Amino acid sequence: MRLLLTLFLVSSSLAADLPDPDVVAAAMKKAVTYAHTHLAREGGYASSYDKEGRIGEVEHGQSPTIISIQPPGTTTMGLAMLRAFRATGDESMLKAARDAAGALIKSQLASGGWDSDFDFDPEKMKRYHLRSQFDAGDKETGKRRNFTTLDDNKTQSALMLLVEIASEAALKDDTALQNTKRSAMDALLAAQAACGAWPQQFNGPADPAAPVVKAGYPETWSRTFPKQDYKSYHTLNDGNLSEIAKVLMRAYELEKDARYLAALKRLGDFLILAQMPEPQPVWAMQYDHDMHPAWARKFEPPSVTAYESLEAMETLHDIWVLTGEDKYLAPMKAALAWYERSKLPDGSYARFYELKTNKPLFFVRDTYELTYDDGNLPTHYSFKDDRQADVDQFKARLAEPREKLLKKLAGPQTPKEWTSRAKGAADKARRAVEALDSEGRWLKNDRIDGMEFVKNLHAMAVYVEAAKNATR
Repeated sequence: MRLLLTLFLVSSSLAADLPDPDVVAAAMKKAVTYAHTHLAREGGYASSYDKEGRIGEVEHGQSPTIISIQPPGTTTMGLAMLRAFRATGDESMLKAARDAAGALIKSQLASGGWDSDFDFDPEKMKRYHLRSQFDAGDKETGKRRNFTTLDDNKTQSALMLLVEIASEAALKDDTALQNTKRSAMDALLAAQAACGAWPQQFNGPADPAAPVVKAGYPETWSRTFPKQDYKSYHTLNDGNLSEIAKVLMRAYELEKDARYLAALKRLGDFLILAQMPEPQPVWAMQYDHDMHPAWARKFEPPSVTAYESLEAMETLHDIWVLTGEDKYLAPMKAALAWYERSKLPDGSYARFYELKTNKPLFFVRDTYELTYDDGNLPTHYSFKDDRQADVDQFKARLAEPREKLLKKLAGPQTPKEWTSRAKGAADKARRAVEALDSEGRWLKNDRIDGMEFVKNLHAMAVYVEAAKNATR
């Protein structure tokens, strides 16, 4: 009760209805301390836990010793802790974030990146071929797991944590941290295909002699699932390339390593190559090595897609904002025209559109037969959605001058701008403090939830940073 009352007692330099940043910072410390002392396994975190924090759960299992690389978990919780440290200056939060990075150091695969999760049980650790083992002379993977996965922001989020925390002045001489960050980024750059794309997974460098060709339509394609291995295909699905772009942009911003900018521009060049010809000048979910749209899972057919296409345009636009090179804007006009003519009768968009005919494609529940009928869809996947608000928002951003966008990226610069951010962040910060229980947990459905931790700690950090800068 005292905490909630104190929440509204603020310094005279802030508006009277804004939370006291010191009270919010104290709640942040309580949450980080609980997570660090009760939930961390070798510094890392699962996606969720039982109420007592004894058993961790990840997407495909649970264990007392498991951590998640896939968000939410080690990577995003570590990033939230680092953001909290930067907002408060509290060294205990930096220690917790560094320990999360330490879990990544211990779980890095020999291929340079990470799997979906990692279990620190000594017997289960034997399933992986680790970077530490490779560096010690253990070069043969055998039957151990050694595929770096980019699916669902796994390795990308790990890289983002490492890139961010390695830039901290206090950790510049942290050899283990710096070496892991460097080797992981080197592996990512080496895995970039000659055409500029990345696969869904990799276990070594890409073939530098692979042909570079523009995307096109296959002469024929199977309407039944071929059960083929697609992990080496050029993949846009699940943010594969857009999340890599974010890592490269941030790494370049922090380190000014020209390799990162070159890789980012090559990624943009790939997205230009990957834009399909008319009558569907948008993008596929994944492409085979001949640059034809290809099957992935049994509900992801060769097609063009309204979801990944918007993400491709957003990534190209981000690269244009950074570089100023107009070639990255060239695909937009034709792609946006496709969106206008491809709406479903109810105004939504299908996930998949048939090659050349542009007919919406769906699947029959249970049998996964490909069909034009959306009357009996599987329920585990979004086969159509209202994307118009996202399209409109992108169009609005596309119309803004580059100078204005660069200014927005720079963030607030004056006390007035910081005050405006503090006011905008206050409600979320207040709700986060009020939702924190007496132990320092955020519960969802009576479980400790990693997504709640990330969302709430981030909201509080944004507010505290803004409020403190507003009063300087």
